[in-house]
Amino acid sequence: MNTLYSKEIMKHFRHPRNVGKMKNYDGLGKIGNLLCGDILWLYIKVGKDKKGREIIKKASFSTFGCTIAIANSSLITTMIKGKTLGEAMKITKEKLLKRLGKVPPFKIHCSLLAVDGLSEAIYDYFLKNKKEIPKELQKRHERIQKHLKIIEERYKEYVSLEKKILEK
Repeated sequence: MNTLYSKEIMKHFRHPRNVGKMKNYDGLGKIGNLLCGDILWLYIKVGKDKKGREIIKKASFSTFGCTIAIANSSLITTMIKGKTLGEAMKITKEKLLKRLGKVPPFKIHCSLLAVDGLSEAIYDYFLKNKKEIPKELQKRHERIQKHLKIIEERYKEYVSLEKKILEK
């Protein structure tokens, strides 16, 4: 038994769910992490439930990163299916960490990657569909974009290589 990571982490790392680029997606969250260089592209497909509410019908991801980044990406796609956009936006790093179990302290920042990727995918959906963007989501987007700009300026060559890999 691997003592560094929980069973849940290893389950999602060894057999990730919902991997791959989604065709005809409704929202795409592109996110990177300055601390470790991980990159995540999170795709969502939005539809309506029986009550007419907008829900996430499908989610997938492409991640260029470590064990935790892959496990978090896989887990969050399973957590958001069937949820309304509002419910999905309430998923926090803490909720993700609780579901994953034992995460080494130096890897906790990787949990933010999946949550931020989800926020960006929902933001992208609202923007494309000319919907009013909730204030909290707008604040998250601004923080994320500021962070991404720093990454792109510092690591131009590295970021372009990762993008090429994820676009395949």
